[in-house]
Amino acid sequence: MEVDRVVSDSENVAVDENEKQVVEGAGDAVASHTEKLRRKHKKYVRSNSKEGPSPVATPLPKYRSWKNSRRPRNGHGRGLPKKGGAGGKGVWGAPGSELLEEYVEDANDPNYDSEAVTNGDVEFKQVIVEADPEEIVRKSEPVILEYFEHGDTNAAAEDFLEFVTSTRSHLICETIIEIALDHKLSHCEMASVLISDLYGRLFSAKDIGYAFERLLDKLPDLVLDTPDAAVLLSNFIARCVADDCLPPKFVQTRAGLDLNPPARQAIHRAETLLSMKQGLVRLDNIWGVGGGIRPVKSLIRQIQLLLKEYLTSGDLAEAMRCVRELEVPHFHHELVYETVLLAVETINSSVEEQLCTFLAELRRCVIVTPDQMDRGFLRVLEDMSDIVLDVPLAYIMLDRFVERCTARFRLADSVLARMPTRGRKRFVSEGDGGAIKDHALKLRE
Repeated sequence: MEVDRVVSDSENVAVDENEKQVVEGAGDAVASHTEKLRRKHKKYVRSNSKEGPSPVATPLPKYRSWKNSRRPRNGHGRGLPKKGGAGGKGVWGAPGSELLEEYVEDANDPNYDSEAVTNGDVEFKQVIVEADPEEIVRKSEPVILEYFEHGDTNAAAEDFLEFVTSTRSHLICETIIEIALDHKLSHCEMASVLISDLYGRLFSAKDIGYAFERLLDKLPDLVLDTPDAAVLLSNFIARCVADDCLPPKFVQTRAGLDLNPPARQAIHRAETLLSMKQGLVRLDNIWGVGGGIRPVKSLIRQIQLLLKEYLTSGDLAEAMRCVRELEVPHFHHELVYETVLLAVETINSSVEEQLCTFLAELRRCVIVTPDQMDRGFLRVLEDMSDIVLDVPLAYIMLDRFVERCTARFRLADSVLARMPTRGRKRFVSEGDGGAIKDHALKLRE
């Protein structure tokens, strides 16, 4: 009966009456065998949670080494470090716990400093340091010049917000207009667009009005550098009113004040622009339509007038300046096309020489790129079938003009390879060795 209690307590196994009689003779051997099975079973089955044993016992892999394992051997726990990492040799607490403790200084401490910032007598407040006006102007100039290159108002606004506060935002508007006065009309248009986009984001109508007041006071000095500064400033004022960035009351109020002569001229002109019929609609194009915005036919007409003026005056520097003012570097192949076409149609050696000098100067100053130059000549070669209908000697004149230009600057091999060859009829006899007859070309010198 003593063996029965041992078996029932260790394994809870129901044993028949016959089995009891068999086991009764070898009680000690059975008890030791069941205890060995229990320990072996406990070694391979582990629990995954501290709450209770897993419903399904999974044997551990044989290849896993438990030598350096941090998991408890009793089957409880999830393998986490003890005390959240705060326990162990040489550890004073969990990582980061020193930041949560409040350190209170003791006044009786020999190292106590009554003027220290940690004793509770010092109060910290946020102080925004404003930059000097000269520094704001110095930092804003490269941002404005960069905007004139890429034209992205959002990028310019982000750059301005890095160093400008609301109390000094009027300096940005003032600097934008001052820099635009020294640039082209297309840049003035970009400046007006920038002011319109920054309105409500960087400065208000009050800031814009204060900036114009300062510019009107400085207008006598601005006229010394830019003679038409009064006219340009009036355009800026009228454009800001048309863009709803400045109230019309600003112009009406300033018209009755005692201002300096240039400022009075600017205010009166701005008042005239705003009072004309459909003035607000026309002020959208007050700076004109420049660059690639203009229609193609308008650009071609301006190029033709430019070439005719150059042939009349012979002023090469003025012609270069007019080409730069066109602001259409992507359309310079049309300039080369019109120049070559004019040389072919004129049939005059002096005009050819003058136009060749014009193209050579464009190439030397890198106003027209080699790619645009070659593209203009190739366009002429493609249209020769139509040009020869109006100019019978077009092939001869083109060949002579290309030879003249080749002596001045280099043309691409693709252009020279596509040049048409002279035919034998009408120009060459059988026994002259391929020389052209003098009477074949009747040119007006």
